[in-house]
Amino acid sequence: MAKRTDAATPATVALTRAGVPFTVHRYVHHDRTTASGARSGGPTSYGAEAAAALGVDPARIFKTLIVVAMGIAEPTEELVVAVVPVAQQLDLKALAATVGAKKAQLADPAAAQRSSGYVVGGISPVGQRNRLRTVVDASAGEFATIYVSAGRRGLQLQLATADLVRMTNATVAVIGR
Repeated sequence: MAKRTDAATPATVALTRAGVPFTVHRYVHHDRTTASGARSGGPTSYGAEAAAALGVDPARIFKTLIVVAMGIAEPTEELVVAVVPVAQQLDLKALAATVGAKKAQLADPAAAQRSSGYVVGGISPVGQRNRLRTVVDASAGEFATIYVSAGRRGLQLQLATADLVRMTNATVAVIGR
């Protein structure tokens, strides 16, 4: 069962209610933003920071990206969740093809935050404010457990890949490169 922690987030609450076993891993998040909001110094991404801080292979830590899929019959635009390893980039063409869209692009960070209820750098695929169609990169199946954001910067969930797919009702496809 879940390891008891004071790190309650919508993601940990949802997993606990569903009886899904998980472990929360904390690390010290270093905010490396400048006055203009640009990242400076240190790891180039929140995921790289988590991998380095936790000593985990970046192939096992997955980032959650909110994407706008365009050209789907109705509605013409749809927000979609993409879960890919931090060691890879999201292949927007592959994601679009997977969800039946003509094209896809990353959502505006403010729109991602509004939809998910989480801050950028802490968006979890689990327990989002609005349940969105989710696609998990097929490489997740190479591991019994993977790491995803727990819903807060400096907090990662480790859970079984199959549980993540089930909890998010995800499609599994090759969307990373």
